[in-house]
Amino acid sequence: MNATSRRLRWAGVIPFLFVLLWSSGFIGSKLGVPYAEPFTFLTLRYLIVLVVLVPIALLTRAPWPQGRGQIAHVAFAGLLIHALYLSGCVYALRFGLPAGIVSLIVSMQPLFTAAFAGVMLGERVLPRQWGGLVLGFIGTGMVVAHKTGSGLTWAATLPAIAALVGITAGTMWQKRHCPAFDLRTSTVVQYAVSLVVTAILAFTFETREVQWTGQFVFALFWVALVLSIGAITLLNYLLRSGTAVNVASLFYTVPAVTALMAWGIFGETLTGLSLAGMVVAIAGVWLARGR
Repeated sequence: MNATSRRLRWAGVIPFLFVLLWSSGFIGSKLGVPYAEPFTFLTLRYLIVLVVLVPIALLTRAPWPQGRGQIAHVAFAGLLIHALYLSGCVYALRFGLPAGIVSLIVSMQPLFTAAFAGVMLGERVLPRQWGGLVLGFIGTGMVVAHKTGSGLTWAATLPAIAALVGITAGTMWQKRHCPAFDLRTSTVVQYAVSLVVTAILAFTFETREVQWTGQFVFALFWVALVLSIGAITLLNYLLRSGTAVNVASLFYTVPAVTALMAWGIFGETLTGLSLAGMVVAIAGVWLARGR
């Protein structure tokens, strides 16, 4: 097998690996958040990431973003993706919004991305892609329908909406303004500014008490290393190599994969409607991504 064939095969595997790793983040958060408040949990997570990434960036002599403009674009994308999105998700859950509704709100990202991709990125969304995006959203709704429950209040819903805005705007900003920055150093910049924000919020609004159980330590290192480094690196790669709509459509499969993981790990209910919704969501992603 030549180098070109290996690259093509690897490029085909990356979307599946990204969905698998990104979905595991919800499981890791569920394991860890009961033992620490949200901003405290995120602050510790970002500290671990920087302890790993900063030496790698320095030892490999990776180029840093040049000038205030480049640094500002990288930092702003990081604040949207890491600080706003994750904080919104964990606080929506903390305020009592069912996980199914959080997943459903955040899963509207592909539709919002498609709606603004033409204006912000100059991307053309084909009718087939629109059909796939709608179908994917319907499938996602079927997957999480049995988990919606009660707890739908404005106080709980607004953080989830903020998370939706964060991941949608952040991925499009990164696609438009950060197309060629080195992934090692740009990721360091993004997590550094996110750490500042979450640390300030943790010291302002939380007690910062942590129960250092084995489950919490495992969850903390899992989300820091596997999600914040592994999955985010794959997301950045996908944003560089494909359209924003194609990348966003992958998020439709995340609730389905998370549901399968929760079924296997926590014994959560997996209904016939959920299984049917998984098939519908996958079909929607296939349509949205095209060939």
